Amino acid sequence: YMIAFFAGWPIILFLMAERLRNLGKFTFADITSYRLNQGKVRTMAAVSSLTVVCFYLVAQMVGAGQLIKLLFGLDYNIALFVVGALMMVYVTFGGMVATTWVQIIKACMLLAGGTLVMVLAMSQFGFSFETMMGKAVSLHSLGEKLLFPGTLLPDPVTALSLGLGLMFGTAGLPHILMRFFTVTNAKEARKSVLYASGFVAYFFNVILLMGFAAIIIVGQNPEFFEGGKIGGKVIGGGNMIAMHLAKAVGGNLLLGFLSAVAFATILAVVSGLALAGAAAISHDIYARVIRKGKATETEELRVSRFASVGLGLVAIVLGIAFEKMNVAFMVALAFGIAASANFPVLILSMYWKGLTTRGAVAGGYAGLVAAVLLVVFSKSVWVTVLGNAQALFPYDQPALFSMPLAFLITFIVSSLDNSAEAQAERAAFDDQYVRAQTGFGAAEASSH
Repeated sequence: YMIAFFAGWPIILFLMAERLRNLGKFTFADITSYRLNQGKVRTMAAVSSLTVVCFYLVAQMVGAGQLIKLLFGLDYNIALFVVGALMMVYVTFGGMVATTWVQIIKACMLLAGGTLVMVLAMSQFGFSFETMMGKAVSLHSLGEKLLFPGTLLPDPVTALSLGLGLMFGTAGLPHILMRFFTVTNAKEARKSVLYASGFVAYFFNVILLMGFAAIIIVGQNPEFFEGGKIGGKVIGGGNMIAMHLAKAVGGNLLLGFLSAVAFATILAVVSGLALAGAAAISHDIYARVIRKGKATETEELRVSRFASVGLGLVAIVLGIAFEKMNVAFMVALAFGIAASANFPVLILSMYWKGLTTRGAVAGGYAGLVAAVLLVVFSKSVWVTVLGNAQALFPYDQPALFSMPLAFLITFIVSSLDNSAEAQAERAAFDDQYVRAQTGFGAAEASSH
């Protein structure tokens, strides 16, 4: 899980960051429709972005609901309405500036809080990694298999599919692509991704140490189990282990701080997602497809606010339906869909001259529909949520099957498309390529 999440950042750094900033585009749909048919491609990209946003929102809402339920003893459904209302107010009135600031502040707090918990936990083992690992292995039910690959996932196919989804899904997430519009130039885009990668790599190591420490400290403390029985059901479920570790090593003060950080993190991600979803509705569907570029900024802003409220309500409903799901697993599904629906069209639009509107639309919809259907037919939804006896699709992660399908269909349909529109789109690639490399159009670049 950790390595695959991290591997997505070098892909963004080396393949995409500079080009995204040079193109000066605002959303995923802006980039993919740069030289293609605006209406068709924008509609496909907006539908795809909204689907990814909704799946990712579910994970955040479930985490937030469980956190508030644990801290305040509120009913889970009430907790979801509280988070949803906060998110709607924040995005509607704060916009990109407010969302950026909450993301900056929560990142600093998360790094500091996670590091503090890790240091306090490690101090209980004399800061010896070897001592901690030896004890964790001896106590865990898996024994030495705890350190083997594949114990978290049922088979190698699921592991490979998960890895592909997390690696390439990162590069296809609409709320991450939006960030490139907020830096001043291509150099700053590269630098920001480089710094982000460093912080991500550091924090994943912190999480690794926290996890093994929790096996010993939380796993051997009866106060964190329902009925006070070690080995029973953990209070708050598996999503709350980090909170229990914070309480065990730092008392209620550290639990309160880390809970505030976790809540700020959830609010930041939910706000970013809602902003990306609202932009897909107002900027791509309403302004460019419905109004054909004639919408005023005021109209676009008004539609964006209505969209934020609508997305908040959808997130609450989905959060109630998926209450029992593991948050990390839900996030992985969102990444798998982004890798299948967004990444193939995005990367081909930037690098392949042969891409046409028909190919992009066919490949984008094929990847999206295939990924969503495979998720619905898997055990996680077909059996766990919908209550059927047996899953129709044997694996839990879709990317290994749906992402190659999206690439293949995009390539075949584009290659077979010899219409006048397709030829004009191929010819327009040279100007896009020059702009992606330099930040200038072909004519401007020659004069520079």
